[in-house]
Amino acid sequence: MAELSVIIPARQEEFLQKTIENVLENSRGDTEVIAILDGNWPDPPVPDHPKVTLIHHTEPIGQRAATNEGARVSKAKFIMKLDAHCAVAEGFDVQLMKDCKRRNWTLIPAMWNLHAFDWECQKCNKRYYQADRPDTCCGVKEFEKIIVWKPRDRRITTSWRFDSDLHFQYWRGRKTKGKIFETMCHIGAGWFLHREQYWKQDGLDEATGSWGQMGVETSCKAWLSGGKVLTDTNTWFAHMFRSSGDFSFPYKISGNDQERAKKYSRDLWLNNKWPKQIHKLEWLVDRFSPVPGWEKQ
Repeated sequence: MAELSVIIPARQEEFLQKTIENVLENSRGDTEVIAILDGNWPDPPVPDHPKVTLIHHTEPIGQRAATNEGARVSKAKFIMKLDAHCAVAEGFDVQLMKDCKRRNWTLIPAMWNLHAFDWECQKCNKRYYQADRPDTCCGVKEFEKIIVWKPRDRRITTSWRFDSDLHFQYWRGRKTKGKIFETMCHIGAGWFLHREQYWKQDGLDEATGSWGQMGVETSCKAWLSGGKVLTDTNTWFAHMFRSSGDFSFPYKISGNDQERAKKYSRDLWLNNKWPKQIHKLEWLVDRFSPVPGWEKQ
Protein backbone atom coordinates (compact mmCIF):
# COMPACT_ATOMS: atom_id res chain seq x y z
CA MET A 1 0.00 0.00 0.00
CA ALA A 2 1.49 3.32 -1.09
CA GLU A 3 1.68 6.27 1.29
CA LEU A 4 0.82 8.80 -1.44
CA SER A 5 -1.26 8.42 -4.60
CA VAL A 6 -0.65 11.02 -7.31
CA ILE A 7 -3.92 11.14 -9.25
CA ILE A 8 -3.66 12.35 -12.85
CA PRO A 9 -6.85 12.78 -14.91
CA ALA A 10 -5.84 12.79 -18.57
CA ARG A 11 -7.70 13.35 -21.83
CA GLN A 12 -5.73 13.58 -25.08
CA GLU A 13 -2.63 14.56 -23.13
CA GLU A 14 0.54 14.14 -25.17
CA PHE A 15 2.72 14.77 -22.09
CA LEU A 16 1.09 12.22 -19.79
CA GLN A 17 3.99 9.81 -20.18
CA LYS A 18 6.51 12.57 -19.47
CA THR A 19 4.53 13.74 -16.42
CA ILE A 20 4.35 10.22 -14.96
CA GLU A 21 8.03 9.63 -15.68
CA ASN A 22 8.92 12.89 -13.91
CA VAL A 23 6.79 12.03 -10.86
CA LEU A 24 8.45 8.61 -10.52
CA GLU A 25 11.95 10.03 -11.03
CA ASN A 26 11.48 12.66 -8.33
CA SER A 27 9.57 10.61 -5.76
CA ARG A 28 11.60 9.74 -2.68
CA GLY A 29 8.85 8.07 -0.64
CA ASP A 30 6.35 5.26 -1.14
CA THR A 31 4.45 7.01 -3.93
CA GLU A 32 2.29 5.61 -6.71
CA VAL A 33 0.59 7.13 -9.76
CA ILE A 34 -3.07 6.56 -10.66
CA ALA A 35 -3.80 7.93 -14.14
CA ILE A 36 -7.36 8.04 -15.47
CA LEU A 37 -7.36 7.83 -19.28
CA ASP A 38 -10.52 9.80 -19.92
CA GLY A 39 -11.82 8.83 -23.34
CA ASN A 40 -8.62 7.89 -25.15
CA TRP A 41 -5.43 5.87 -24.96
CA PRO A 42 -2.34 8.08 -24.54
CA ASP A 43 0.05 8.68 -27.43
CA PRO A 44 2.87 8.06 -26.72
CA PRO A 45 1.74 5.09 -24.60
CA VAL A 46 2.57 4.82 -20.89
CA PRO A 47 4.96 1.91 -20.24
CA ASP A 48 4.04 -0.69 -17.62
CA HIS A 49 5.40 0.12 -14.19
CA PRO A 50 4.67 -1.48 -10.80
CA LYS A 51 3.87 1.93 -9.28
CA VAL A 52 1.53 3.05 -12.07
CA THR A 53 -2.16 2.17 -12.35
CA LEU A 54 -4.02 3.09 -15.55
CA ILE A 55 -7.82 3.31 -15.63
CA HIS A 56 -9.32 3.67 -19.11
CA HIS A 57 -12.74 5.04 -20.09
CA THR A 58 -13.95 4.70 -23.67
CA GLU A 59 -16.23 7.70 -23.21
CA PRO A 60 -14.92 10.72 -21.25
CA ILE A 61 -16.39 11.23 -17.80
CA GLY A 62 -14.80 14.60 -17.05
CA GLN A 63 -11.95 15.81 -14.90
CA ARG A 64 -13.94 15.92 -11.66
CA ALA A 65 -15.34 12.43 -12.01
CA ALA A 66 -11.93 11.12 -13.05
CA THR A 67 -10.26 12.64 -9.98
CA ASN A 68 -12.94 11.15 -7.73
CA GLU A 69 -12.41 7.74 -9.31
CA GLY A 70 -8.68 7.94 -8.68
CA ALA A 71 -9.33 8.83 -5.03
CA ARG A 72 -11.70 5.85 -4.70
CA VAL A 73 -9.11 3.46 -6.13
CA SER A 74 -6.38 4.83 -3.84
CA LYS A 75 -5.71 3.19 -0.47
CA ALA A 76 -2.94 5.63 0.43
CA LYS A 77 -2.83 7.96 3.41
CA PHE A 78 -2.41 11.01 1.16
CA ILE A 79 -3.53 11.95 -2.34
CA MET A 80 -2.26 14.60 -4.72
CA LYS A 81 -4.19 15.72 -7.77
CA LEU A 82 -1.86 16.71 -10.61
CA ASP A 83 -2.54 17.83 -14.16
CA ALA A 84 -1.13 15.64 -16.94
CA HIS A 85 1.38 18.27 -18.11
CA CYS A 86 3.44 18.98 -14.99
CA ALA A 87 6.88 18.52 -13.49
CA VAL A 88 7.65 18.17 -9.78
CA ALA A 89 10.59 18.89 -7.50
CA GLU A 90 12.93 16.17 -6.26
CA GLY A 91 11.47 14.74 -3.07
CA PHE A 92 8.20 16.66 -3.47
CA ASP A 93 6.27 13.76 -1.96
CA VAL A 94 8.35 13.36 1.20
CA GLN A 95 8.32 17.12 1.78
CA LEU A 96 4.54 17.47 1.42
CA MET A 97 3.87 14.50 3.69
CA LYS A 98 6.25 15.98 6.29
CA ASP A 99 4.70 19.45 6.10
CA CYS A 100 1.04 18.37 6.24
CA LYS A 101 0.84 18.70 10.04
CA ARG A 102 -2.95 18.71 10.34
CA ARG A 103 -5.48 16.30 8.86
CA ASN A 104 -7.66 19.12 7.54
CA TRP A 105 -4.89 20.98 5.71
CA THR A 106 -4.68 21.23 1.91
CA LEU A 107 -1.16 22.01 0.70
CA ILE A 108 -0.31 23.74 -2.58
CA PRO A 109 3.32 23.52 -3.71
CA ALA A 110 4.79 26.74 -5.08
CA MET A 111 3.92 26.80 -8.79
CA TRP A 112 6.31 27.50 -11.63
CA ASN A 113 5.39 27.89 -15.28
CA LEU A 114 6.62 24.78 -17.11
CA HIS A 115 8.68 25.26 -20.25
CA ALA A 116 7.73 21.93 -21.79
CA PHE A 117 8.98 22.18 -25.38
CA ASP A 118 10.18 24.33 -28.29
CA TRP A 119 9.70 24.05 -32.03
CA GLU A 120 13.09 24.02 -33.80
CA CYS A 121 13.50 24.94 -37.46
CA GLN A 122 15.34 22.13 -39.23
CA LYS A 123 17.17 24.56 -41.52
CA CYS A 124 18.47 27.33 -39.26
CA ASN A 125 17.84 25.76 -35.81
CA LYS A 126 15.87 28.77 -34.62
CA ARG A 127 13.62 27.86 -31.72
CA TYR A 128 10.04 28.95 -31.10
CA TYR A 129 8.59 28.81 -27.57
CA GLN A 130 5.84 26.25 -26.99
CA ALA A 131 2.60 26.99 -28.84
CA ASP A 132 1.11 25.94 -32.15
CA ARG A 133 3.53 24.58 -34.72
CA PRO A 134 4.94 27.53 -36.75
CA ASP A 135 3.84 27.80 -40.39
CA THR A 136 7.25 28.44 -41.88
CA CYS A 137 10.82 29.53 -41.13
CA CYS A 138 13.64 30.21 -43.61
CA GLY A 139 11.22 29.27 -46.35
CA VAL A 140 10.78 25.73 -45.04
CA LYS A 141 8.06 24.00 -43.03
CA GLU A 142 10.16 21.35 -41.31
CA PHE A 143 10.18 21.66 -37.52
CA GLU A 144 11.12 19.31 -34.69
CA LYS A 145 9.51 19.39 -31.24
CA ILE A 146 12.33 19.65 -28.69
CA ILE A 147 11.41 18.66 -25.13
CA VAL A 148 12.76 21.14 -22.54
CA TRP A 149 10.75 20.24 -19.41
CA LYS A 150 12.01 22.71 -16.85
CA PRO A 151 10.54 25.62 -14.84
CA ARG A 152 10.73 29.05 -16.46
CA ASP A 153 12.98 31.53 -14.69
CA ARG A 154 11.15 33.99 -12.41
CA ARG A 155 7.72 32.59 -13.39
CA ILE A 156 6.66 31.44 -9.93
CA THR A 157 3.31 31.91 -8.17
CA THR A 158 2.55 31.37 -4.48
CA SER A 159 -0.75 33.20 -3.79
CA TRP A 160 -4.19 32.97 -5.34
CA ARG A 161 -7.69 34.32 -4.64
CA PHE A 162 -11.15 34.67 -6.15
CA ASP A 163 -13.29 37.77 -6.65
CA SER A 164 -16.91 38.44 -5.69
CA ASP A 165 -18.11 36.60 -8.83
CA LEU A 166 -16.01 33.61 -7.73
CA HIS A 167 -13.65 34.08 -10.66
CA PHE A 168 -10.23 32.64 -9.89
CA GLN A 169 -7.43 35.23 -9.81
CA TYR A 170 -3.68 35.31 -9.21
CA TRP A 171 -2.76 37.38 -6.17
CA ARG A 172 0.33 39.20 -7.39
CA GLY A 173 2.36 41.17 -4.86
CA ARG A 174 0.69 39.73 -1.76
CA LYS A 175 3.02 39.92 1.23
CA THR A 176 3.62 36.63 3.03
CA LYS A 177 5.86 35.32 5.79
CA GLY A 178 7.63 32.02 6.26
CA LYS A 179 7.95 28.97 4.04
CA ILE A 180 4.36 27.77 4.59
CA PHE A 181 1.56 30.33 4.62
CA GLU A 182 -2.18 30.64 4.08
CA THR A 183 -3.61 31.20 0.62
CA MET A 184 -7.24 32.01 -0.11
CA CYS A 185 -7.45 29.81 -3.21
CA HIS A 186 -5.33 27.90 -5.71
CA ILE A 187 -5.26 27.17 -9.43
CA GLY A 188 -6.46 23.55 -9.26
CA ALA A 189 -3.55 22.04 -11.20
CA GLY A 190 -1.74 20.54 -8.22
CA TRP A 191 -2.93 20.05 -4.62
CA PHE A 192 -2.26 17.65 -1.76
CA LEU A 193 -4.20 16.45 1.30
CA HIS A 194 -5.14 13.44 3.44
CA ARG A 195 -7.29 11.03 1.43
CA GLU A 196 -9.82 10.64 4.26
CA GLN A 197 -10.13 14.42 4.48
CA TYR A 198 -10.83 14.59 0.75
CA TRP A 199 -13.93 12.46 1.27
CA LYS A 200 -14.91 14.27 4.47
CA GLN A 201 -15.09 17.33 2.22
CA ASP A 202 -17.28 15.37 -0.26
CA GLY A 203 -14.55 14.95 -2.88
CA LEU A 204 -15.26 16.96 -6.03
CA ASP A 205 -18.85 17.95 -6.76
CA GLU A 206 -19.59 16.51 -10.21
CA ALA A 207 -22.77 18.59 -10.43
CA THR A 208 -20.53 21.64 -10.92
CA GLY A 209 -19.45 20.33 -14.32
CA SER A 210 -16.60 18.27 -15.73
CA TRP A 211 -13.96 20.93 -15.06
CA GLY A 212 -13.51 24.55 -14.01
CA GLN A 213 -13.90 26.17 -10.57
CA MET A 214 -11.84 23.34 -9.07
CA GLY A 215 -9.53 25.61 -7.10
CA VAL A 216 -12.47 27.65 -5.79
CA GLU A 217 -14.40 24.51 -4.83
CA THR A 218 -11.60 22.73 -2.98
CA SER A 219 -10.48 25.93 -1.26
CA CYS A 220 -13.97 26.81 -0.04
CA LYS A 221 -14.51 23.26 1.19
CA ALA A 222 -11.26 23.28 3.14
CA TRP A 223 -11.59 26.75 4.65
CA LEU A 224 -15.32 26.75 5.37
CA SER A 225 -15.30 23.33 7.03
CA GLY A 226 -12.64 24.43 9.53
CA GLY A 227 -9.47 23.50 7.66
CA LYS A 228 -6.82 25.52 5.86
CA VAL A 229 -5.29 25.92 2.41
CA LEU A 230 -1.55 26.57 2.63
CA THR A 231 1.16 27.30 0.09
CA ASP A 232 4.21 25.14 0.78
CA THR A 233 7.29 26.80 -0.71
CA ASN A 234 9.53 24.04 0.63
CA THR A 235 8.72 22.27 -2.63
CA TRP A 236 7.21 23.05 -6.03
CA PHE A 237 5.50 21.81 -9.15
CA ALA A 238 5.65 23.31 -12.63
CA HIS A 239 2.54 23.56 -14.79
CA MET A 240 2.41 23.89 -18.57
CA PHE A 241 -0.02 26.60 -19.62
CA ARG A 242 -1.85 26.19 -22.91
CA SER A 243 -2.49 28.77 -25.61
CA SER A 244 -4.85 28.11 -28.53
CA GLY A 245 -5.33 26.24 -31.79
CA ASP A 246 -3.81 22.75 -31.75
CA PHE A 247 -2.38 23.53 -28.31
CA SER A 248 -5.70 24.16 -26.58
CA PHE A 249 -7.60 22.54 -23.71
CA PRO A 250 -8.50 18.87 -24.43
CA TYR A 251 -11.96 18.97 -22.83
CA LYS A 252 -14.57 20.51 -25.10
CA ILE A 253 -17.14 22.51 -23.18
CA SER A 254 -19.59 25.08 -24.49
CA GLY A 255 -20.04 28.61 -23.22
CA ASN A 256 -23.42 27.56 -21.84
CA ASP A 257 -21.80 24.69 -19.91
CA GLN A 258 -19.17 27.01 -18.46
CA GLU A 259 -21.75 29.56 -17.39
CA ARG A 260 -23.91 26.83 -15.88
CA ALA A 261 -20.93 25.64 -13.81
CA LYS A 262 -20.16 29.18 -12.64
CA LYS A 263 -23.81 29.80 -11.77
CA TYR A 264 -23.93 26.57 -9.76
CA SER A 265 -20.73 27.48 -7.91
CA ARG A 266 -21.87 31.03 -7.14
CA ASP A 267 -25.20 29.83 -5.81
CA LEU A 268 -23.54 27.21 -3.59
CA TRP A 269 -20.87 29.40 -2.03
CA LEU A 270 -22.28 32.93 -2.11
CA ASN A 271 -25.50 31.67 -0.53
CA ASN A 272 -23.68 29.41 1.96
CA LYS A 273 -25.54 26.26 0.90
CA TRP A 274 -22.84 23.64 1.43
CA PRO A 275 -24.11 21.44 4.31
CA LYS A 276 -20.68 20.81 5.84
CA GLN A 277 -19.54 24.40 6.21
CA ILE A 278 -19.18 25.82 9.71
CA HIS A 279 -18.15 29.27 8.44
CA LYS A 280 -19.89 31.56 5.99
CA LEU A 281 -18.06 32.74 2.89
CA GLU A 282 -17.91 36.23 4.40
CA TRP A 283 -15.70 34.78 7.15
CA LEU A 284 -13.16 33.65 4.56
CA VAL A 285 -13.15 37.01 2.77
CA ASP A 286 -12.66 38.80 6.10
CA ARG A 287 -9.78 36.50 6.99
CA PHE A 288 -7.85 37.66 3.90
CA SER A 289 -9.17 41.22 3.83
CA PRO A 290 -8.59 43.39 1.93
CA VAL A 291 -9.17 41.08 -1.01
CA PRO A 292 -9.04 42.68 -4.48
CA GLY A 293 -12.38 42.21 -6.22
CA TRP A 294 -14.39 42.42 -2.99
CA GLU A 295 -14.11 46.19 -2.44
CA LYS A 296 -17.79 46.84 -3.15
CA GLN A 297 -19.13 44.09 -0.88
